[in-house]
Amino acid sequence: MRMCVLLCLCALISAVRCVLPVQTQPEQVHVSYPGVKNSMLVTWSTADEAESVVEYGLWGGKLFSHTAKGNTSVFIDGGPENRTMYIHRVTLTDLIPAAAYVYHCGSGAGWSDIFYFTSLNESVSFSPRFALFGDMGNENPQSLSRLQKETQMGMYDVILHIGDFAYDMHEDNGRIGDEFMRQIESIAAYTPYMTCPGNHEWAYNFSHYRSRFSMPGHTENLWYSWNIGPAHIISFSTEVYFYLDYGLDLLFRQYEWLQADLQEANRPENRAQRPWIITMGHRPMYCSNDDGDDCTQFQSYVRLGRNDTQPVAPGLEDLFYQYGVDLELWAHEHTYERLWPVYDYKVFNGSSEEPYVNPRAPVHIITGSAVSTVRSTTNTSFTRGCREKHDGFIPEPRDWSAFRSTDYGYTRMRLINNTHLYLQQVSDDQYGKVIDQMMLVKEKHGAHAWR
Repeated sequence: MRMCVLLCLCALISAVRCVLPVQTQPEQVHVSYPGVKNSMLVTWSTADEAESVVEYGLWGGKLFSHTAKGNTSVFIDGGPENRTMYIHRVTLTDLIPAAAYVYHCGSGAGWSDIFYFTSLNESVSFSPRFALFGDMGNENPQSLSRLQKETQMGMYDVILHIGDFAYDMHEDNGRIGDEFMRQIESIAAYTPYMTCPGNHEWAYNFSHYRSRFSMPGHTENLWYSWNIGPAHIISFSTEVYFYLDYGLDLLFRQYEWLQADLQEANRPENRAQRPWIITMGHRPMYCSNDDGDDCTQFQSYVRLGRNDTQPVAPGLEDLFYQYGVDLELWAHEHTYERLWPVYDYKVFNGSSEEPYVNPRAPVHIITGSAVSTVRSTTNTSFTRGCREKHDGFIPEPRDWSAFRSTDYGYTRMRLINNTHLYLQQVSDDQYGKVIDQMMLVKEKHGAHAWR
């Protein structure tokens, strides 16, 4: 009898010791490109302090043959509970370009699941594939499963999330943000997840967005640029035009940075290597929605700036046109809209037969309906998409509006080479059907292409 009790006690102690230490268990794992060649940045969160370690190795080689250590930052949510989170960041360096790696992250106090990623191909002749979307909530994300499958099948080299996360990351003392980051782990732990801030990140001076993500540069993820294949990609914050209480200086600092970055990207030797310049920001300059948002106004803050500030705040349309930006990606409106090449409310198609062949102005794409959701709120009404429902359109499209859809979905983009870029819009409402596509052809890049 005593032996039986002793064996049971030993088994119980052993079981307790095998239980994972929840407070130091890594979660919310995601990777991003830090803007340095042959590197990848791994970010994750724990509820208690722990070491920041990534063990990794080449796919098919010895498991965890390499070890890298990083740093931990403490993030305190601004809600009434003042919840504390520990954000871990480890940069993996000297990676073999375009090679598959297996990794896990954590410490002796707890390890994550095993994930994998493919390091970026650093060649300027690389033809990268993107999934892009904005306004992704975490309530019953219907099309997330399609993105998960396509990502894990290796269909994408990069994910671009163009603002608005979780709805909202700060809610319930940051727990909504935690849940969202767990949900996207199935995508973001496998493929670089590149972001820009949206209006739903406003709380506590965008602190959740600044703290949870890890983008290139030293601006806490607000604005940055990076290179991939034949493209120079610029991410920026449209929110500096709206949340002036957080400091008007941010608006001018970003504008000056954008100007300097575009000047550098347009140096002849740089533009020859990476002729495509693509921007991503949350609130569009143009849209034909019926909700009264900034993009529905001719005097759009993002497009034309603000004259109610001292000094007057410059807009972005002239700047992007001046430096020959080819493609401008937006979200915010919970719809999809493809525009004709447009500048100053005027259409500048390449020709009537081939409007996107050598256009004489930038092309705008609005892709703000990432996830379709269905959540019953009463017996007779439903809330769909991003918790805020989709937006409607004005009955008659503007002259510069080429295609519009209220279907929930996301966009695929392929940079084929120096002259060809291909886009598709995938409808989640129609079970993955491609409902729109465009081939953008640019034989010349830069401001002289507009002539």
